[in-house]
Amino acid sequence: MNKIFIKIVLIFFIITNQTMSEENIMILKLKDGDVKIELFEDTAPDHVKRIKELANSGKYDNVVFHRVIDGFMAQTGDVKFGNSSSSDFNLKMAGMGGSDLPDLNQEFNSLPHERGTLSMARSSDPNSANSQFFICFKPAPFLDRQYTVFGKVIEGMEFVDKIKRGDQNNNGAVSDPDKIISFKSQ
Repeated sequence: MNKIFIKIVLIFFIITNQTMSEENIMILKLKDGDVKIELFEDTAPDHVKRIKELANSGKYDNVVFHRVIDGFMAQTGDVKFGNSSSSDFNLKMAGMGGSDLPDLNQEFNSLPHERGTLSMARSSDPNSANSQFFICFKPAPFLDRQYTVFGKVIEGMEFVDKIKRGDQNNNGAVSDPDKIISFKSQ
């Protein structure tokens, strides 16, 4: 009887754990291939909720990577001015907008900014993250505990590496930027 109970509990745990982990897997489609991303709901619940909400409603589709600095990161997520299929698209303004949703309070955590880390962009106000995020090409420890890490690339980092780089002399601004084709839950 005791062994049966243990087996039932173990099976329940495996099924529940797999379901919960699949809920936090997103697919970022780029021109060169699909990028699989794990979101850290336990560490940054409000940021993960926001990313899922915007992604699953199609808000990130066709949004450009407006700021890409070689050896550092690729920034995207301006759903107001950065959506190349919107009438509000303005490449010169991309990076200054967000969503219609309120800004988020910071959820700084101890996760490091490593290669493949996804972190929220913000202004000098720690509580100003909204929709923009960046993906690190290399470790950036100087950002640790100052920006909210909310996910990490678990497959397809080679496609992130192919995102068109910006002008080093213009803070990484990209003149003919690559874009997100789609960003959705798995």
